[in-house]
Amino acid sequence: PYSIRCQPQVLGPAPDLPRFAATTLETEANAVTDNPLVTAAGILSGGNFHAEPVAFAADIVALALAEIGAIAQRRVALMVDPTLSHDLPPFLTPVPGLNSGYMIAEVTTAALMSENKHLATPCSTDSTPTSANQEDHVSMAAHGARRLLRMNANLSVILGVEALCATQGIEFRAPLATAPRLRAAITVLRARVPALANDRYLAPEIQIAAELVRGDDLAAAAQLDFAL
Repeated sequence: PYSIRCQPQVLGPAPDLPRFAATTLETEANAVTDNPLVTAAGILSGGNFHAEPVAFAADIVALALAEIGAIAQRRVALMVDPTLSHDLPPFLTPVPGLNSGYMIAEVTTAALMSENKHLATPCSTDSTPTSANQEDHVSMAAHGARRLLRMNANLSVILGVEALCATQGIEFRAPLATAPRLRAAITVLRARVPALANDRYLAPEIQIAAELVRGDDLAAAAQLDFAL
């Protein structure tokens, strides 16, 4: 499936968008945005206060978050489906039929993926006139930036569930072993979340996995650096 074969083509360019956004935000942070501009030479009215560059930056970051989550969710779906997972047990439970395993966790990732796709709709195109049509084109930059917090939280849950499913799947492949770096990440995860033998309330464990993603704990264990 493309979600496996084309990971470099999706996840490779995804970090480029936040990098571009960071450049834009740095420029804007160092810009003169007062209106009017008051200098020794006089007073000059201008439009540097318009936050369209910031809105564009927020919109492209949203695209990256949505796509990273979309392809991750497809990988979760592959792992819980025995017709696609090369004979891993259904929903990654050792007792399929009696236990649900990671079925509901996979549904959770699908819901969050769909929510992020909705939230990725550009905010910068949603201008509406205000102030008796004096402010007749606005950027919606604040709204565009604020939704990124929710999208990032959703993405961390999707990736956390993926980590849980991948770890469970790798353990089913024993005595085969994965790469040392990945084993190190698994060790960090398993120190906080035990293997799923029988059904139990998973919300706290999903939250722990999401926190390990957000805190870069798994990446650090695997000696990966995602710095922009």
